[in-house]
Amino acid sequence: MRRRGFRVRLTWLLPALLSTVVIVLVAAGASAAIETSTVPTYWRGLWWSISLITTVGFIGEPPETTAGAVLSVVLMVVGFLLLAMVSASLAAMFVREEEQPRDDREEATDKALLAALAGLERRLAAIETRLMPADTTDPPRSQPAPDQSWTSHA
Repeated sequence: MRRRGFRVRLTWLLPALLSTVVIVLVAAGASAAIETSTVPTYWRGLWWSISLITTVGFIGEPPETTAGAVLSVVLMVVGFLLLAMVSASLAAMFVREEEQPRDDREEATDKALLAALAGLERRLAAIETRLMPADTTDPPRSQPAPDQSWTSHA
């Protein structure tokens, strides 16, 4: 039986990294536009957004505006999620390699069981055809009903 559930795949890593790079580049410009006194240029904004997304924290001063604080929170959460995604992808890669032989054995066992059941089904069908009366035009007799005197009558 196959286990169903949420599986982290290594293929998710590239889109996660690319979207994170886009977020960092956009956030660098946004931080330079929003936090003009804290982040004077795009390059300082890039440094600021990279420091937040890598969960290092603020390099320099924290934001002074509400929009800058919201942008900082978004960068921190995306950075944390990216870190979790990379860690989970690497762990899943190692676990998958370790579980592959067991999955192969389970699949081989399933195939063997299904083949054995199919063989039993063929044997049972052969036995039934041998036991069937030669003249099958008569309908089969119904069995007498079992004694149900033990049931209560309401």
